[in-house]
Amino acid sequence: MNILIVAATPFEIAALRAHLQSAFVQTAEHQFQKGDVKVALLITGVGLPLTGYALGRVLALEEWNLVINAGIAGSLSAKFSPGSVVQVVTERFADLGVEEADGRFTSVHEMGLIEKGQPPFDEQGRMPNQHAQEFDFLPQAHGISVNRVHGSAASIEQLRQQYPDAEIESMEGAAFFYACLMEKVPFLEIRSVSNFVEPRNRDNWKVEEALSVLNKTLIELLQSLFTSY
Repeated sequence: MNILIVAATPFEIAALRAHLQSAFVQTAEHQFQKGDVKVALLITGVGLPLTGYALGRVLALEEWNLVINAGIAGSLSAKFSPGSVVQVVTERFADLGVEEADGRFTSVHEMGLIEKGQPPFDEQGRMPNQHAQEFDFLPQAHGISVNRVHGSAASIEQLRQQYPDAEIESMEGAAFFYACLMEKVPFLEIRSVSNFVEPRNRDNWKVEEALSVLNKTLIELLQSLFTSY
């Protein structure tokens, strides 16, 4: 079984790497083996373009039984407070489009540049993960991905009006979804909430707590996969 774990930055999965180094045999700089299970780590860099490029290369070179995207994110929902861990089951490119003269945002789907319903998108312009129910062990959330995280009351309100179903905001998830869906690879996106999406205030962020629970979840997931394999 080949498992690829994808993160934007090394620090987001540092504890997981330490676990792999102690519980698995390290066979390469970013690869670990235990029996017939191989786990590889991919650090893409931050953002949609870097994630799309790095993941596309790796998916083209080798077959994977499961690809996992792991990282911290902001929450748009009162259901998911800092320290929560969720499985993101849909993603969308939230700021891919144009700004109109009156300040409104029009998405590429609304413009007709990418048709609604054109695979891998659904009629709402979202990308659903058809494998999500196979790993129903975390609360499920709808994600959006952006090039610029929202940090002002006005832009956050505009975002909520544009995408009322959005619950989790990240900078990589949609690129991850798109690559995996196009390559027809089973995948999961696991996000730990570090902060609410609100007028920017780093004092309210709980990054260390989010990282701790994220890595704990990843380690438990790997242990369950190894047991069931």
